[in-house]
Amino acid sequence: MAAAQRIVIENCSIATVDANDTEHATGHLVIADNRIESLGAGTAPEGLENVVRRIDATGHLVTPGLVNTHHHFYQWITRGLATDHNLFNWLVALYPTWARIDERMVRSAAQGSLAMMARGGVTTAMDHHYVFPKGSGDLSGAIIGAARDMGVRFTLARGSMDRSEKDGGLPPDFAVETLEGALAATEETVKQHHDASFDAMTQVAVAPCSPFSVSTELLRQGAELARRLGVRLHTHGSETVEEEQFCKELFGMGPTDYFESTGWLGEDVWMAHCVHMNDSDIAAFARTRTGVAHCPSSNARLAAGIARVPDMLAAGVPVGLGVDGTASNESGELHTELRNALLINRLGAHREAALNARQALRLGTFGGAQVLGRAAEIGSLEPGKLADLVLWKLDTLAHASIADPVTALVFGAAAPVTASFVNGRQIVQDGRLLTADEDAIARSTRDQARRLAQIAAQG
Repeated sequence: MAAAQRIVIENCSIATVDANDTEHATGHLVIADNRIESLGAGTAPEGLENVVRRIDATGHLVTPGLVNTHHHFYQWITRGLATDHNLFNWLVALYPTWARIDERMVRSAAQGSLAMMARGGVTTAMDHHYVFPKGSGDLSGAIIGAARDMGVRFTLARGSMDRSEKDGGLPPDFAVETLEGALAATEETVKQHHDASFDAMTQVAVAPCSPFSVSTELLRQGAELARRLGVRLHTHGSETVEEEQFCKELFGMGPTDYFESTGWLGEDVWMAHCVHMNDSDIAAFARTRTGVAHCPSSNARLAAGIARVPDMLAAGVPVGLGVDGTASNESGELHTELRNALLINRLGAHREAALNARQALRLGTFGGAQVLGRAAEIGSLEPGKLADLVLWKLDTLAHASIADPVTALVFGAAAPVTASFVNGRQIVQDGRLLTADEDAIARSTRDQARRLAQIAAQG
């Protein structure tokens, strides 16, 4: 076996986000191949062998890589539309356009979404893709291929919809799959792409879209399929008051009770948004260890409300952060969500005690790893974990006068990323991708956005 090759990072502040929130004002970290070998205060130990690179990280904070727990990549090419709508009206406005997507569009949109996140410190991304128009090509393969080429760790939540307008749902009739088709395609995607290993770069979850676009049978059989295949489950839940009314009218119960009745609460489940949760809903999530993807910017953009994140955390609910689709969060970045999560939650009942800087950083790192079922591998800086980490530059005009580096990262302006490592491989240098041509991606996404708009306009 070849000796491990080491990268040594020194002279940096370190926020490990481990169970004790260990921090080092001036410390070092050693990467050996794709793992974190050691870290601690002061300089690296003498006598390390096979050191292929030393990084003087003076003026930087090193954190775990950010983990995005909810996204819709395809929406990159429909940004800036329906900007003054609530969720249901926004969906009705955009579904007819989304139903025209094809493989070229989806790959380009995935590249744009991934590039924007990766250059801003995301090392683990996910995509909840649920629109599969007939004849549109291999959309799952296009998304997974884009993530692989970018070098980002990735979870594809293979979504589905089978409740269209004719069944009382929101999507157009031509935008949904059949129950049998959705289940078969989801199983095939899991078998073809899911990697259950410790250092997996690609995983797949079963992810029917939402109560208002999915039949009860698809939810129930989807949960059974996921557990038979040993993968996680993801969907949207309790996002708006309209959704709650929809569930009560259609099913005679609120979203959480409905999800529990279909097998959709459990430690292998995470749901996006969870804005409108009462005390019993939060207790049910805590009891079952069901996770939450908190999407503060999207919730604000669509006027959905303020999720009760402090109460969820106090109850023991696993909570991570999500960008959500870029048609409802046009920036497409996760590092800005650290700040937005903190600020928006302080507008809620807990006011200034809602979240602090270190809790916000934990949501974006270890919390996300918990939600994706990968807390043993990523989400904190600890020996033996995978080398997914970010060097944030905090010695420039934007941050230099803030003494505490974690406060600077969360409260301050979006910090530049000097270097980002995924699986021990550097993918960002000085805020630019090393694995893709950002300018080419920008041109491609512009062209595909225009092509989609033209096709949609033709009906």
